[in-house]
Amino acid sequence: MEKLIKTNDSLHAFFQGVKDCLPTVLGYLSIGFAAGVVEKTAGLSLMEIALMSLLLYAGSAQFIAAGMWVAGAPVLSIILTIFIVNLRYFLLSAALAPHFRHLSAKKNMINGFLLTDETFGVAAYQLAKRNDANYHWMLGLNVTAYVNWLLANLAGGYFGSWIEQPEAFGLDFALPAMFIGLLILQVINRPTISIELIVIAAAVIFTVMASQVVPTGIDVMIGTIIAACIGMVIEKWK
Repeated sequence: MEKLIKTNDSLHAFFQGVKDCLPTVLGYLSIGFAAGVVEKTAGLSLMEIALMSLLLYAGSAQFIAAGMWVAGAPVLSIILTIFIVNLRYFLLSAALAPHFRHLSAKKNMINGFLLTDETFGVAAYQLAKRNDANYHWMLGLNVTAYVNWLLANLAGGYFGSWIEQPEAFGLDFALPAMFIGLLILQVINRPTISIELIVIAAAVIFTVMASQVVPTGIDVMIGTIIAACIGMVIEKWK
């Protein structure tokens, strides 16, 4: 009986995660479709698009990989560029790690692999309202985004020959717009909104400054780290 109750609780948490992911679905569909179009234009087959979506699973990195592939860049250069661009996931994972410290290494590896900018935004928003972090909820959130991204990429790859300029429809901005919306929801529900606004402004300023001297990806990490330190100092002084 106790096992049945735990199973029901796990299923409820999983489907709640699916439900909480739904606001991001439209953004995933549009940007994933655009990514599929770009990948198809780069000469990738549907199977290769599917593998890239499942194994790389990163919107900005997939756009970059497709563009560099068309340009004839060396494979090592593509790998290093993707690594730099995706360094931000170290920061995102580190921010959520304290909430999932009680989980096994295997479960945290699954959470880490499936984490995206958007699922991080949803998770951060939800965890700001409650301290408990449920693995099955996070799994439902991540798996929904994962499957949605795969289907969107395949759809873009299939219909890619019909759309030559996806940016003309604003599809390239769908993902940033969605994440901005998630950020705003998180900020306005915080009691210390003034600190959040200062941190956001600092992150933008220092990222722009860093972009003048370091590669793309590193500048975001530098701006984020400096802004986070500023926010921590302000909170300690209050």
